[in-house]
Amino acid sequence: MLALAVRRLIVAIPTLLAIIAAAFVLMRAAPGGPFTKERQMPPEIERRLEAKYGLDLPVGEQLTRYLGGLMRGDFGPSMTYKDKTVIEIIAEGAPTSAILGLSAMALALLVGGGLGVAAALRQNHVQDYAVMAIAIAGVCLPPLVIGPILQLWLGVEWGILPSQGLHRDEIGLIYLIMPVITLSLPLIAVISRLMRASMIETLRSNAIRTARAKGLPEAQVIWRHALPIAVLPVVSYVGPALAGVMAGSFVIETVFQLPGIGKQFVLAAQQRDYTLVMGVVLIYSFLIILLNLAADMLYRALNPRAREA
Repeated sequence: MLALAVRRLIVAIPTLLAIIAAAFVLMRAAPGGPFTKERQMPPEIERRLEAKYGLDLPVGEQLTRYLGGLMRGDFGPSMTYKDKTVIEIIAEGAPTSAILGLSAMALALLVGGGLGVAAALRQNHVQDYAVMAIAIAGVCLPPLVIGPILQLWLGVEWGILPSQGLHRDEIGLIYLIMPVITLSLPLIAVISRLMRASMIETLRSNAIRTARAKGLPEAQVIWRHALPIAVLPVVSYVGPALAGVMAGSFVIETVFQLPGIGKQFVLAAQQRDYTLVMGVVLIYSFLIILLNLAADMLYRALNPRAREA
């Protein structure tokens, strides 16, 4: 399995390079630039700034220099935040995004997995219909809608939770409750539907019929035999989904004013901060590759047939 992981990482290198090159060229092709402001600066100053950051060079040479910096672990300086490097800015926002993403995924796995199992065990009953209704609502209502509604009810009207912000001088966990709930709801909807469908199919399999024919208790059949098989599609889904929420939820962090990577990416894109946008894209792409690999390894560990393939 270790050899497979190494091969997958080696194969992923060209993919990562292609993503970097495509994002680099598209950023330069977009209208405007990091020094294009509402108030026009003198042309001489703009030329000096472009020369300082190498923006006066051909795109191919800029890309070569950027890749050379990445090989040394240098993501470059930010073009809009003075005296800060891209690594420093990402490092400031990474803890908030990681805590938010991991908490949302843990809540989604717990609630979504439980709802999916409950619906499968009571198929075509009230519990099943209720879970499917929740799942459809979670898919149809995006975080951009759910977030402000929770802010209005829990933050403004009832005053139970702070509506936005995160204070760095305190633990700040209370500021993450509403963002975690908002971010986890679409995940709960998807996971519950995946778990329900997989559990129904597993309970109808020959392996479960055999376990029941041996006279095993129903709880043991479900938890020891059906659940490890039914959870496999969820494992495949969690890898890329976790990468997305850990790299920063752009909508959630903007709505709740959280100092995470997602909010930094939005501001960097608006200000055409090329190096910061590239840094976030690189981190997101690396997480996608790494967590997809982790999900595949976990899938093989749980599925004996996949190990033999």
